Amino acid sequence: MPFKKEYVLLLSGLGISNLGNWIYLIALNLSVWHLTESPAAVAGIYIIGPIAHILSSFFAGSIIDRSNKKRILIWSDIARGIIVCIMPFMSSIWLIYSLIFLANIASSFFYPSSTFMITKLVNEEHRQRFNAINSILSSGCFMIGPALGGAIIALSSTDVAMWINGVTFFLCAWLLSLLPNIETTYNKTRSIVTLTMIRHDFYTVWQFIKKHPALRTFIMLYSVTLMIAYSLDSQEMSFLKQFHEVSDTSYGVIVSLTGIGAIIGGFAAAAFVHKLSLTTYIGAGFSLTLLSYFIFYASPILIIGIIAFITLGFFMAFSNTGYATLYQKSIPTELMGRFGSTLKLFESSIQISLTLLLGFLAEWFSIQLTTSIFGFLGLLFALIVYIHLLKHFTSIESEEVI
Repeated sequence: MPFKKEYVLLLSGLGISNLGNWIYLIALNLSVWHLTESPAAVAGIYIIGPIAHILSSFFAGSIIDRSNKKRILIWSDIARGIIVCIMPFMSSIWLIYSLIFLANIASSFFYPSSTFMITKLVNEEHRQRFNAINSILSSGCFMIGPALGGAIIALSSTDVAMWINGVTFFLCAWLLSLLPNIETTYNKTRSIVTLTMIRHDFYTVWQFIKKHPALRTFIMLYSVTLMIAYSLDSQEMSFLKQFHEVSDTSYGVIVSLTGIGAIIGGFAAAAFVHKLSLTTYIGAGFSLTLLSYFIFYASPILIIGIIAFITLGFFMAFSNTGYATLYQKSIPTELMGRFGSTLKLFESSIQISLTLLLGFLAEWFSIQLTTSIFGFLGLLFALIVYIHLLKHFTSIESEEVI
């Protein structure tokens, strides 16, 4: 894959933003934990986001598909940077939740727009390798971010960690501003969103997905399984601190170890682009990722959990690369904003329900028992996804429907 200027700018912007996200997440988790010492309160961090995504899903896609995607990316980053920078001044958990809500509204515009930009700027023959490299950068951030966040917190405070995250958002906005403008026919139409327009947009998405039943089944199964994994993420810190009794610093280091496997997995995913099918990337990668989740939460000793963390990162790199490539190949660019928002509405509804359920069950029963059960269910669903892919897309690259 050639290193075009657009590729470098896009990868750099997204990578820096991801690095800041991990610093922020570690700081935010620890801030809420020290404020409440409640697994349910920490789980609330992972519930506010889906609530924001549900509300914004009713209008974000309609705005995105009718607006300049580059400008949306820039202003979304600026908004998130400002929000994160003022968050350390909040001492109430409810004020913190409110700012998390606003930040996630902004992210509802950012991610569908970034998918559009990748699809339009990156040539089709380069996308899978581009996605693999993007996965490497994300994994590197996943490894470096928590460790860097832990170091910043150890040397200063969680407040400084959040301010640094705000700076990364501003830097990302500047890098993305250097990208060329990508115009569509929707850029020239009116962008005022009405209820009639929203209803029509949901109908348009439904008509598209109705014509592709195999794609519809795959996305629904994949999304449900992914939301099970996300609900497990909400209990990760509580599990490590309650069951394995790790310190704040150790927690950051342990989480960053996942990035080691993810970086290796990212390089492997980039190397095998022309040797393995998307079915293998998604199906096998996803199944082994959920197996790693299950082993992590079922592990009786910390060392087994750490090994599972490393394998989780490795196989997640394949899964993410495959899914991103399939999504970019399957969804028309003129529909990406509306389709992404509709999908986010579906996913967020499931995520809220599962995260709440898991959080309260972890309070009422053993945290290891509840997370292990959820991990096992996630593994079963991932295997069903794999079976579906094998049955319908044994040679997925040549499938016209997808």
